[in-house]
Amino acid sequence: MSLATADAPTAQKSTAARRPIVAIALFTLLALLPVAVSPGLPAHWMTLVTRAMIFGIAALSLDLILGVGGLVSFGHAAFVGIGAYVTGIMITEGRTEALLILPVVLAVCALFGVVTGYVSLRTRGVTFIMITLAFGQMVYFLAQALSAYGGDDGLTLYERSTVLGFDPFKNRIGFFYAVLGVLLACYLLVSVIVASRFGRVLRAARENATRVSVTGFHVSRIRLAAYVISGMIAGLSGFLLANQTEFVSPAYMSWPRSGELIFMVVLGGVGSLHGAIIGALAFLFAEDVLAGWTEHWKVIFGPMIVLFVLFTRGGIVGLMRKLGVAHHD
Repeated sequence: MSLATADAPTAQKSTAARRPIVAIALFTLLALLPVAVSPGLPAHWMTLVTRAMIFGIAALSLDLILGVGGLVSFGHAAFVGIGAYVTGIMITEGRTEALLILPVVLAVCALFGVVTGYVSLRTRGVTFIMITLAFGQMVYFLAQALSAYGGDDGLTLYERSTVLGFDPFKNRIGFFYAVLGVLLACYLLVSVIVASRFGRVLRAARENATRVSVTGFHVSRIRLAAYVISGMIAGLSGFLLANQTEFVSPAYMSWPRSGELIFMVVLGGVGSLHGAIIGALAFLFAEDVLAGWTEHWKVIFGPMIVLFVLFTRGGIVGLMRKLGVAHHD
């Protein structure tokens, strides 16, 4: 046995041991943010980071099928919108209990994922992208047609969800930690999925679906399961978004919103789970800073994101790897 071969397991263990460091540091910094806001940081950062974490959940869900499964969905925001609308409609109808709303949100997103995924996953490449875009737009126009719930003007919520009669979302810091807890739970769930045999098969199918099929795995079913799980997690972000903004709009599920989710994943680093969260944070912070400078911030923001992704080759996490700070998930 060569020295290189003998040292390989040791090197792999060393790398594996260092993989969670960035994620641990990220969640630790997020947990400490409320403490830092009082002495010096701007107060609106709490709201901004809370919103970024909500979109981080959606970006994380997209990274499961995009970064791991190689499926580019241009209608992923539809799940976010469905989660928000189910939450908004149930609150409007007097059903504010989160333990009642969440199962309905997850069930509706799962049903939508099964139906649309079954059709979409029969295609590949650009056709898959266009079909997911079409399904997303169908839901978008359906939301606009819901005149009983605001239609194109959106739906204003006059109260938030409760948990066993309590209102944990009323307090800004309490809501912040609730979102952080959900984000951490989703991150751990997706990490377990990716590390499991299911995740390894999903990743292998991205490289060579035919070879995976020959070994006895049903690639279509595995991709459909990943698509549905991804959609359910995105729906959860919609539930949180509706509670934060106390407003639901068809714009939540428009194709530009789906494009923004893809940008967040690419900006952070495709295939890196904590990269999706970092990408969401960076995206919304850059948006906030530029919007404070000029009303034409999008003219600067778009090219800036494109140039960063092109020159870093792997997004923020790719840049961190070059600097020796991060490692592959």
